Amino acid sequence: MSAQGASLRSKQEIMERLSKPEVITGSEILLRSLVLEGAECVFGYPGGAVLYIYDAMHGFSDFNHLLTRHEQGAIHAADGYARASGKVGVCIATSGPGATNLVTGIATAFMDSVPLVVITGNVVQSAIGTDAFQEADIIGITMPITKHSYLVRDAAELPRVIHEAFHIANTGRKGPVLIDIPKDVSAATTLFQPVNEVSIRGYNPTVQPNMKQVDKMIKAIVEAERPVILAGGGVVYSGGHEGLLEFVTKTEIPVTTTLLGLGAFPSGHELWMGMPGMHGTFTANKAIQAADLLINIGARFDDRVTMKLQGFAPHAKIVHIDIDPAEIGKNVPTDIPIVGDIKTVLELVNKSAKRADKADAWREQVQQWKNDVPLSYVDSDTELKPQWVIEMIHETTKGEAIVTTDVGQHQMWAAQYYRFNQPRSWITSGGLGTMGFGFPSAIGAQMAQPDRTVVSINGDGGMQMCAQELAICSINNIPVKVAIINNQVLGMVRQWQEIIYDNRYSHIDLAGSPDFVKLAEAYGVKAFRASNKEEARTAWEAALQHDGPAVVEFVVRKGENVYPMVTQGNTIDEMILGDA
Repeated sequence: MSAQGASLRSKQEIMERLSKPEVITGSEILLRSLVLEGAECVFGYPGGAVLYIYDAMHGFSDFNHLLTRHEQGAIHAADGYARASGKVGVCIATSGPGATNLVTGIATAFMDSVPLVVITGNVVQSAIGTDAFQEADIIGITMPITKHSYLVRDAAELPRVIHEAFHIANTGRKGPVLIDIPKDVSAATTLFQPVNEVSIRGYNPTVQPNMKQVDKMIKAIVEAERPVILAGGGVVYSGGHEGLLEFVTKTEIPVTTTLLGLGAFPSGHELWMGMPGMHGTFTANKAIQAADLLINIGARFDDRVTMKLQGFAPHAKIVHIDIDPAEIGKNVPTDIPIVGDIKTVLELVNKSAKRADKADAWREQVQQWKNDVPLSYVDSDTELKPQWVIEMIHETTKGEAIVTTDVGQHQMWAAQYYRFNQPRSWITSGGLGTMGFGFPSAIGAQMAQPDRTVVSINGDGGMQMCAQELAICSINNIPVKVAIINNQVLGMVRQWQEIIYDNRYSHIDLAGSPDFVKLAEAYGVKAFRASNKEEARTAWEAALQHDGPAVVEFVVRKGENVYPMVTQGNTIDEMILGDA
């Protein structure tokens, strides 16, 4: 029998063993149910209200539990796992402060439509509402940032609740689901009977589109002279990237991908225009503003994409394809709404999609913009430029790495200068803009994709928010490669203060940051520092060749800005292009 066949046989045996009905505790039911739902790695941090659950984990080897050093690290790692794998990420925390430490991560996943099942402990049911030790109403606290929540009052409910939670998290518009388990429920014993069916009244996401609306879109493409496709994260989450490529191949419509849509369309394609919006490319922004047809596929029309709404795509008929009907028409009036799963919609559209024949002159114009005003920066032989560092990372990884980022200037430089050719290779906090996200999300991504190179690009500010997770990389030999773009300042805030606030710099100096090389070495992680190109290449190559985790601190110029830039109150074609 082949190794793959033996693995499948072993997995089947595990499933059969764990599906056997028997009287066990609520904690054991939880663990079995997680495995039956396909959970392979769980991230967590124990505490009093989940001790029965962690006691059940003693000797339990059917999934991997990774003990992080902070609950925020756990949920960001679960988020990275979900984004890299397409599966549901799972994390566990105790009641009170353990649960509230998850809030930022839940909001991050909610804003970016990431499927998570978040399990929290609670005090015993008789103490709920009494302000008991480490009690917090986590369901009430997280109500606006979860797709659904459960307070489990009977251990017998756990199989159904867990099955429903995974289904809700990973269908429709994906998102986080919270399961709150009181301590007496996790301790109680009951007959475990697995649940395989799911029927939730009122929850039936629309997958198949209205074909009349699809036909309207096809007709609009035939008539358009300046069509543009705006592709967002929904393309990645639905698995619709191949359908998008086929659609573009048939129609020959230029494409721009949002921050979360990077990787949904190959960056080397001649019709790709780059990213739009506040720090988007000249070509993408000009094309949207000149378009007579804008086809939004799985993007939210976020304010960082549209900037001044009243002047966004002023000449365009708007087509919006999204699985969430609430997004259609929310920000930008829509002429042709299409509700449905992106992959399914594209499969149907591609059956009749034709070339946009009236757009030949438009394609030439787009190419002219790309040639005349590419992304650019003033390089230096004496200083290390952050844009050059990103280009070097792209070159040395051949564009095949999974790249996670924190939030700020380094995030925008990575989005601009690292070129992605496949989906689920770009992991970043888009909607919430969560500092501290980049490094722990890389740990989750590496656990999900152990055979791929994972690079975590961070600023010196965000890196300090979850640097404690270096411990688990060291202990578990998780080979994440960490690049710290160190400009000794809160870079994006400094840039805004320079451009918008007339150089009134206020509380942005990070000069007291630690020596990142010594910090990494204190955790047992290999580390390097570079302040010029030669040192940068040598250090980065050494990091890539190291078979465990490694940190490289790139010391860059403090005053470097991200360009292009559109300031608040302006339309996206009113760009500051920068020194180059």
